[in-house]
This record gives sequence, structure tokens and C-alpha cells, in this order.
Amino acid sequence: MSKFAKEFNTLNYAIRGSQDILLFAHTRPDGDTVGSVLALKEYINVLGKNVDVACFDQLPDYLTTLSDVSFIHPDNLDLKKYKLIIATDSVERGFEKILPQINDDQVTVIIDHHPDITISGDITIIDSTYSSVCEMVYDFFASNNLAITREISTFLMLGIIADTGVLQHSNTTSHVLGIISELMKKGAPMGKIINATFNSKKISTLKLWGRAFERARVNQDNGMITSVLTQEDIKEFGATTEDIAQVATILNTVPGTKFALILSERDDGIIKGSLRSEKYKGVNVSKLAAQFGGGGHELASGFEIKGKIVETEDGWKIE
Repeated sequence: MSKFAKEFNTLNYAIRGSQDILLFAHTRPDGDTVGSVLALKEYINVLGKNVDVACFDQLPDYLTTLSDVSFIHPDNLDLKKYKLIIATDSVERGFEKILPQINDDQVTVIIDHHPDITISGDITIIDSTYSSVCEMVYDFFASNNLAITREISTFLMLGIIADTGVLQHSNTTSHVLGIISELMKKGAPMGKIINATFNSKKISTLKLWGRAFERARVNQDNGMITSVLTQEDIKEFGATTEDIAQVATILNTVPGTKFALILSERDDGIIKGSLRSEKYKGVNVSKLAAQFGGGGHELASGFEIKGKIVETEDGWKIE
């Protein structure tokens, strides 16, 4: 029996008792938040309910081969019409902005696998031992004996594949492998998902990666490998910030390094830091991210700070 059997049962009761439901994906949506909201959307559609998906950003281009859904910007929604609002994955990347607009008679649900979440809902399901929210949503379906269609299995596999690095990260447990097996039996196209999330790269992406790899430096004292990307780099190659996501993961594979850091400029004078490591390297990158007001998992964390990346004679610095 799932450790969240009670919460999963309550959530299913809330879904079945609500006619108008809103699903919320975090800003700069990735495979896990997209997979989890779309899997739930498929189930809710089958029940004949009205369901919308909200996000401050649109579906990433690289995932359009898996879905043509359109996300609705929260500013274009009448939030008061929804009886049930469900936020999944990194809920403090956007959902906290609309919480003050939600009334007491509306039911809110938080589903997250990040350990540093400070907000809660009427139903709160948070557990950092899960590889992904999609693994949690799979348990929701299993706990309630709900049918998993080919479409649902595709979206659940998307999130799990994305957050386990194609089953290569240390969060790939025996439970995860069992779920992947079941989703494949349901018809999830594993090859297509991997190609969409990891193998299908535009020339602009590869050029941007090349710039990041060219600048990569290893600190021999602490084993950190780091690189930087500016907004000028992104514009030069006609790339987007979506193209940066895997750079830290790739840098982390360099022999002799203990953890990787990629700093990239975003809009409004924000610099995003992405940290990656592996369990056998013995570095908890979430502690490093916390020093800059960020957080995440022990092996995959991030932070955002104000500033600009500037090149100097000795390398790069933040001003």
C-alpha cells in the first residue's frame, strides 16, 4: 500500500466531485511538470470534467512532438471558477503567485518531490524520496486502481525519464524500473520520449552547448567544473533558455570532477545556477544551492540571483 494512500484517495474524491479543475505547471516547464499535469488531464478528461492547464510559460518546443496542448497564462484565467486547483512539481516556481487569489472554498492540491517546499495546500503530497512527480502520479493511479491509457503512460514515462536522466541517475530505484516496465506494457513509446527529451537537438542548441563546453573550467581544489552562458550567447545562436537544461548534466560526466555548475543569464537581470552531481561523488549540491537562496535535491539543485555575467582577464565574474 502506498504511503500516501489516504491522500491519493482524498485527491481522487476531490477530482470526481469537481466539474471545473485547474492544473498548474511551473515556470520554464520541464518533462516532469509537463508529464504530470498532462497525465492528470487525460484522466480528468475521461471523467467528462472541464480541465485547463495553467503556466506562466508555454509548452517547450522539444515536447511538441508528444503533445499539442496549449498552456493558459494565469493572467488570462478566471481563477474563481475552479473548484479544484492542482499544482505539480517545483510548486514554488509560479504557483505561489496565484495562491493569494484563491478563495477558501476552493480546494488546492500540492504534489511535489522537492525537499524544500514551504507552501502547502488543502491536500499536500510531498516526498523527496520519489524520483519525480510522475512517479508519484503513477502511485496515485495504482493506489486508486485507475486505468492507465497509452496516453497517460506516455506522459508519466516522460517525467520519469526526464528526472532520472534516462534511468542513469541514482534516483532510479527498483520501484522506478518496475513502473517503467508497466508503462511500456501500456504502450508508452520509450524511444520517442528519449529522442524528444534528450536526443533531438537543433543546430542552435548544439552551437550553444559548444560555447558552454569551450568555456568549461575545472577547479582542482574542490572538483567543481563550471561554465557560463550569457544572453548574448543565446541570441547569437538563435537558441533559447530551454537549450541550457542538459549542460550541467553533461559537464558532470567529466572524469575527475565532483559536481558541475552552469551559470546562465535570464531575463530581468537574473542569473540561474544549475548544479549536478552523482551519489558516488559525495557532494550534496542542495547545500550549495541553499547558500544562494536556492534548493532542490542532493544531486540536482538550482538557484537564482540578481546580476550580470562579465568577462575579465582572469575568467568570468558576476556583477
